Amino acid sequence: MKRYRFLFVVILFFSYAQLQAHPLRLSLCEIEYSTESKKITVNLKLFLQDVNEALVFNPDSDELAFCQSNESKNAESLLLKYLNQFFYLKVNQDQLKLNIKQKSLKGEGDNTALWVYFEYDYQKPIKTLEIKNAVFTDLFYDQNNIVYIHINKDSKSLMLNKKGPVHQLKF
Repeated sequence: MKRYRFLFVVILFFSYAQLQAHPLRLSLCEIEYSTESKKITVNLKLFLQDVNEALVFNPDSDELAFCQSNESKNAESLLLKYLNQFFYLKVNQDQLKLNIKQKSLKGEGDNTALWVYFEYDYQKPIKTLEIKNAVFTDLFYDQNNIVYIHINKDSKSLMLNKKGPVHQLKF
Protein backbone atom coordinates (compact mmCIF):
# COMPACT_ATOMS: atom_id res chain seq x y z
CA MET A 1 0.00 0.00 0.00
CA LYS A 2 2.86 2.39 0.84
CA ARG A 3 4.43 1.76 -2.56
CA TYR A 4 1.19 2.82 -4.27
CA ARG A 5 1.03 5.97 -2.13
CA PHE A 6 4.58 6.91 -3.18
CA LEU A 7 3.73 6.20 -6.81
CA PHE A 8 0.64 8.38 -6.52
CA VAL A 9 2.68 11.23 -4.99
CA VAL A 10 5.32 10.94 -7.70
CA ILE A 11 2.67 11.04 -10.43
CA LEU A 12 1.12 14.10 -8.81
CA PHE A 13 4.57 15.69 -8.49
CA PHE A 14 5.29 15.39 -12.20
CA SER A 15 1.73 16.26 -13.23
CA TYR A 16 1.77 19.49 -11.24
CA ALA A 17 5.23 20.33 -12.56
CA GLN A 18 3.55 21.14 -15.85
CA LEU A 19 1.42 23.89 -14.29
CA GLN A 20 2.54 27.52 -13.98
CA ALA A 21 3.44 27.30 -10.29
CA HIS A 22 4.43 24.30 -8.25
CA PRO A 23 1.57 24.08 -5.73
CA LEU A 24 3.02 21.02 -4.03
CA ARG A 25 5.89 21.58 -1.63
CA LEU A 26 8.25 18.82 -2.71
CA SER A 27 11.90 18.11 -3.25
CA LEU A 28 13.46 15.03 -4.74
CA CYS A 29 16.62 13.22 -3.64
CA GLU A 30 18.20 10.27 -5.42
CA ILE A 31 20.96 8.25 -3.75
CA GLU A 32 22.78 5.53 -5.65
CA TYR A 33 25.59 3.14 -4.78
CA SER A 34 27.04 0.22 -6.67
CA THR A 35 29.70 -2.13 -5.34
CA GLU A 36 31.12 -2.20 -8.87
CA SER A 37 31.67 1.55 -9.18
CA LYS A 38 32.38 2.06 -5.46
CA LYS A 39 30.77 5.51 -5.74
CA ILE A 40 27.89 7.05 -3.88
CA THR A 41 26.01 9.68 -5.87
CA VAL A 42 23.46 12.03 -4.38
CA ASN A 43 21.24 14.20 -6.57
CA LEU A 44 18.96 16.83 -5.04
CA LYS A 45 16.21 18.49 -7.05
CA LEU A 46 15.10 21.71 -5.38
CA PHE A 47 12.68 24.22 -6.83
CA LEU A 48 14.61 27.43 -7.43
CA GLN A 49 11.86 29.58 -5.90
CA ASP A 50 12.13 27.56 -2.67
CA VAL A 51 15.94 27.88 -2.69
CA ASN A 52 15.65 31.66 -3.12
CA GLU A 53 13.03 31.85 -0.37
CA ALA A 54 15.31 29.93 2.00
CA LEU A 55 18.51 31.83 1.18
CA VAL A 56 17.47 35.43 0.40
CA PHE A 57 13.84 35.43 1.59
CA ASN A 58 12.51 36.30 -1.88
CA PRO A 59 11.26 33.46 -4.13
CA ASP A 60 11.54 35.60 -7.27
CA SER A 61 15.04 36.89 -6.57
CA ASP A 62 17.75 36.60 -9.21
CA GLU A 63 20.39 37.82 -6.75
CA LEU A 64 22.20 34.45 -6.50
CA ALA A 65 21.87 33.59 -10.23
CA PHE A 66 22.69 29.89 -9.77
CA CYS A 67 24.36 28.24 -12.78
CA GLN A 68 24.51 31.47 -14.74
CA SER A 69 27.52 33.49 -15.86
CA ASN A 70 26.75 36.11 -13.19
CA GLU A 71 26.33 33.61 -10.32
CA SER A 72 26.96 35.35 -7.02
CA LYS A 73 30.33 34.58 -5.44
CA ASN A 74 28.62 33.45 -2.25
CA ALA A 75 25.73 31.52 -3.85
CA GLU A 76 27.27 28.09 -3.42
CA SER A 77 28.50 28.76 0.13
CA LEU A 78 25.03 30.01 1.15
CA LEU A 79 23.46 26.90 -0.36
CA LEU A 80 25.92 24.61 1.43
CA LYS A 81 25.39 26.41 4.73
CA TYR A 82 21.62 25.91 4.38
CA LEU A 83 21.93 22.28 3.29
CA ASN A 84 24.27 21.46 6.17
CA GLN A 85 21.51 22.50 8.57
CA PHE A 86 18.75 20.45 6.95
CA PHE A 87 20.35 17.60 5.01
CA TYR A 88 22.87 14.88 5.76
CA LEU A 89 23.80 11.38 4.70
CA LYS A 90 25.48 8.95 7.09
CA VAL A 91 26.97 5.77 5.70
CA ASN A 92 27.95 3.15 8.29
CA GLN A 93 27.57 5.89 10.95
CA ASP A 94 30.01 8.22 9.14
CA GLN A 95 28.49 11.50 7.99
CA LEU A 96 29.55 12.41 4.46
CA LYS A 97 30.77 15.97 4.00
CA LEU A 98 28.68 17.96 1.56
CA ASN A 99 30.86 19.11 -1.33
CA ILE A 100 28.99 20.10 -4.45
CA LYS A 101 30.35 18.34 -7.51
CA GLN A 102 28.01 20.04 -9.97
CA LYS A 103 24.87 22.17 -10.19
CA SER A 104 22.41 22.63 -13.04
CA LEU A 105 19.13 24.37 -13.73
CA LYS A 106 16.30 22.54 -15.47
CA GLY A 107 12.81 23.70 -16.33
CA GLU A 108 11.52 27.19 -16.84
CA GLY A 109 9.56 29.88 -15.06
CA ASP A 110 8.07 28.86 -11.72
CA ASN A 111 9.02 25.24 -12.43
CA THR A 112 12.74 25.88 -12.64
CA ALA A 113 14.62 23.38 -10.49
CA LEU A 114 18.15 23.58 -9.15
CA TRP A 115 19.81 20.17 -9.35
CA VAL A 116 22.70 19.73 -6.94
CA TYR A 117 25.04 16.76 -7.40
CA PHE A 118 27.37 15.16 -4.84
CA GLU A 119 29.70 12.21 -5.40
CA TYR A 120 31.77 10.14 -2.99
CA ASP A 121 34.24 7.30 -3.41
CA TYR A 122 33.22 4.61 -0.95
CA GLN A 123 35.20 1.36 -0.83
CA LYS A 124 33.50 -0.43 2.09
CA PRO A 125 30.24 -2.37 1.87
CA ILE A 126 27.26 -0.33 3.03
CA LYS A 127 25.67 -1.77 6.16
CA THR A 128 23.61 1.22 7.28
CA LEU A 129 22.49 4.40 5.63
CA GLU A 130 20.86 7.26 7.50
CA ILE A 131 19.40 10.23 5.69
CA LYS A 132 18.06 13.48 7.01
CA ASN A 133 16.18 15.54 4.49
CA ALA A 134 14.38 18.43 6.15
CA VAL A 135 15.02 20.97 3.40
CA PHE A 136 12.42 23.74 3.37
CA THR A 137 10.53 22.30 6.36
CA ASP A 138 11.63 25.43 8.20
CA LEU A 139 9.69 27.49 5.64
CA PHE A 140 6.71 25.36 4.63
CA TYR A 141 4.65 23.29 7.08
CA ASP A 142 3.48 21.01 4.23
CA GLN A 143 6.93 20.36 2.71
CA ASN A 144 7.57 16.74 1.71
CA ASN A 145 10.89 15.38 0.54
CA ILE A 146 10.87 12.26 -1.61
CA VAL A 147 14.00 10.12 -1.36
CA TYR A 148 14.88 7.26 -3.71
CA ILE A 149 17.71 4.99 -2.60
CA HIS A 150 19.32 2.46 -4.92
CA ILE A 151 21.98 0.24 -3.35
CA ASN A 152 23.10 -2.29 -5.96
CA LYS A 153 19.80 -3.92 -6.98
CA ASP A 154 17.90 -2.96 -3.81
CA SER A 155 15.66 0.12 -4.10
CA LYS A 156 13.71 1.99 -1.43
CA SER A 157 11.42 5.02 -1.49
CA LEU A 158 10.95 7.37 1.44
CA MET A 159 8.86 10.42 2.19
CA LEU A 160 10.51 12.68 4.74
CA ASN A 161 8.91 15.79 6.22
CA LYS A 162 8.84 18.02 9.29
CA LYS A 163 7.36 15.28 11.49
CA GLY A 164 9.74 12.60 10.23
CA PRO A 165 12.89 14.15 8.71
CA VAL A 166 15.30 11.26 9.38
CA HIS A 167 15.25 7.61 8.33
CA GLN A 168 17.80 4.82 8.75
CA LEU A 169 18.11 1.76 6.53
CA LYS A 170 20.04 -1.44 7.25
CA PHE A 171 21.42 -3.65 4.51
